[in-house]
Amino acid sequence: VGLIVHGLDDSERHAAYHADITYGTNNEFGFDYLRDNMKFRLEDCVQRGHHYAIVDEVDSILIDEARTPLIISGPSEESTDKYYRVNGIIPKLIRGEVIEGKEPGEKYMTGDYTVDERHRSVALTEEGVAKVERLLNIPNLYDPEYIELNHHVQQALRAHVLYQRDRDYLVKDGEVIIVDEFTGRLMPGRRWSDGLHQAVEAKEGVKIERENQTLATITFQNYFRMYKKLAGMTGTADTEAPEFSKIYNLEVVAIPTNRTNIRKDFNDIVYRTEEEKWRNAAKEIAERHATGQPVLVGTISVEKSEKLSGILKKMGVRHEVLNAKAHEREAFIVAQAGRYGAVTVSTNMAGRGTDILLGGNPEFLAQEEALKRKTLETIPAELASTIADASYYYFQRGDTHYRVPIATWNEYYDRFKQQCAEEHQKVVAAGGLHIVGTERHEARRIDNQLRGRAGRQGDPGSSRFFLSLQDHLLRVFGGDRIQGLMLRLGMEEDVPIESRLITKRIEAAQKAVEAQNFASRKHVLEYDDVMNKQRQAIYGMRRQLLEGMDMKERIFEITNNIAGSYIDTHCPENEPPHKWDLTALQTDINSQFGLRINVQELQDLSRAEIEDLIMERLRKRYEEKEEVVGPAVMRETERMIMLSIIDQQWKDHLLSMDHLKEGIGMRAYGQKDPLVEYKKEAYTIFQEMMERIEDETTRFLFFLQPVVGERPHVPFPDSDWPEDEAAQPVPVPDERQSKSAQESFIDLTRNIHRKKEREMELLQFAGSQTGPSAQSTVVKGEKVGRNDPCPCGSGKKYKKCHGA
Repeated sequence: VGLIVHGLDDSERHAAYHADITYGTNNEFGFDYLRDNMKFRLEDCVQRGHHYAIVDEVDSILIDEARTPLIISGPSEESTDKYYRVNGIIPKLIRGEVIEGKEPGEKYMTGDYTVDERHRSVALTEEGVAKVERLLNIPNLYDPEYIELNHHVQQALRAHVLYQRDRDYLVKDGEVIIVDEFTGRLMPGRRWSDGLHQAVEAKEGVKIERENQTLATITFQNYFRMYKKLAGMTGTADTEAPEFSKIYNLEVVAIPTNRTNIRKDFNDIVYRTEEEKWRNAAKEIAERHATGQPVLVGTISVEKSEKLSGILKKMGVRHEVLNAKAHEREAFIVAQAGRYGAVTVSTNMAGRGTDILLGGNPEFLAQEEALKRKTLETIPAELASTIADASYYYFQRGDTHYRVPIATWNEYYDRFKQQCAEEHQKVVAAGGLHIVGTERHEARRIDNQLRGRAGRQGDPGSSRFFLSLQDHLLRVFGGDRIQGLMLRLGMEEDVPIESRLITKRIEAAQKAVEAQNFASRKHVLEYDDVMNKQRQAIYGMRRQLLEGMDMKERIFEITNNIAGSYIDTHCPENEPPHKWDLTALQTDINSQFGLRINVQELQDLSRAEIEDLIMERLRKRYEEKEEVVGPAVMRETERMIMLSIIDQQWKDHLLSMDHLKEGIGMRAYGQKDPLVEYKKEAYTIFQEMMERIEDETTRFLFFLQPVVGERPHVPFPDSDWPEDEAAQPVPVPDERQSKSAQESFIDLTRNIHRKKEREMELLQFAGSQTGPSAQSTVVKGEKVGRNDPCPCGSGKKYKKCHGA
């Protein structure tokens, strides 16, 4: 059995993946796949084939997280000044609304911008565009020159209007940390893309981290679809059965419960305002608490959990709060939520794996006792997994590992086991765990996960949701139907409406949201499928190179194609020889391959003879070089150079695809299908990239010269190419020189590999989990132009050296 966790080195990962069964997190598996496809040696890769995956909490990973890409990125050279500049104008904009006109379909927009909460989008009005242009002192926000500035204005507006502190993110230690909308947990290391995270940082006045350029990316959908067989388990998949079937071709099978579920699920109670809802929810909590019945309260955000906590404090109800700010004590708080008289206020309960035992969890109570009495000792984390001393009990809180003498531990555990057994009887008599939901989630699964905390293993329990017409779901998706129904049933202050009809209407609203989210995920997948095919092609090519594919004949094939295209251009078959441009042909061949051909040699030859002459000279030139350095060294050089060029071009291609995706939606205004247009243009961009890979590979290999003695600077495959002068033909040196020339090629391949290793060390692993951060150095003072010489003195252009 192998285990993949964060912090393992490649040798440990390799051993874990080659075990019969490998356990690990979805993030680690995805990142290891991407990292393997950036390696330069087959023996450095850690994963083996994708055969069979069993996914725990499968709905969370394959549906909730489906739209979240795993991204490996490196620092870009963009300045952060633009975020501060744009952030300063947003508070001066006035929110408007969309007003229906008298004619059908006629709409007017007021203010500087409007907000569509249903689709989480914002849009500037004409007045808003004019105001932004005036504030930024630019002539036209939609001019191509200002397209990037326009993008940052939109992101800054989203950051201010759609993203709320203590709901979508926290600010902790001067850093913006995302809060997972499904679990309520903090997600350190994860960042929003496309400049949104930087816009939020500017809004909160914390240090802005530079945007990162994507080097490799994949979604969970496409990662897990690579497995030949895929299965999973969860308690809440039934509502998502159509999506599992259509996207993953997986059938959902409901397994009957071991014991009959006797939990009572009461109808929703709906109030007019949020204030009424909170007052009455707190009142019910206090009443249940007075009888000794434990209560678990679910809220949708840190802000809401703290609001309810404040009300309960004023009422004198003792309680625990579990949210992203108190995640260190999560396991203990959840484990004791079933004790007699316990009240626990929590953000979303999805993914909180600890079971709630009625009467309390004796193991956690014994741990607390040991911590309180200090009858334990701390041990180093690196030793915690290796020590197996039966005279101690070991446990962990946060990042700290402890051990307690076994005699002391048994004393504590036996005492609390007896106490919890007695409390269990009292809690069962009081009705078991009672769940109070304070807002319906967009996905019914999340509500079911909260409800499912009560009535486990045949225990008694109950649940009820307290809602208001001001809740997000009812306000945005419930529409006028629910509000009209409420008015007909009659609503007064602090008098709730409890009706099965209302509950059905709310479930219908949830189904509408789920359908919209499914369509959104399917839409994202359709676009990502285009990238997926391209990714498979590039990674397949890399894999062949890693496995030692003989590149010599492939290089000659590419050389023939490129030289042939030059001949087609300058010596077309349908043109007479006197119209051929042999000088231009000579220039192109010299520029691409460093081969000097005398134009006079070509003047009396036929087209076929010109082609044969050029091909013969190129092959001879290449084989002379191979004779000098040896076949084995030449094959390794070809492999390393092509891998370097593939990686550089793939990185640039990902950026081009991002830009294409950003603007493709505008094609709809031209009565074109954006997806069809995206597929067409993506194919064209991919073909152009493949041609650049072939051009640069052959060009580098033909220009590369073995040298004797002190070796001059040889550019890496992503460096600038000589345009005007060609390398001289390769001399055939003596045996002593041959050895030195061979070493010059070996040095080059080693340097390329070392460069790749340094790059891998500096990568930032963004997307869904924390990882080693690539800290980019901000150089203050005069900005270095992309085409200026690099200040480091390497002689390269800045964009090809420290600006890369």
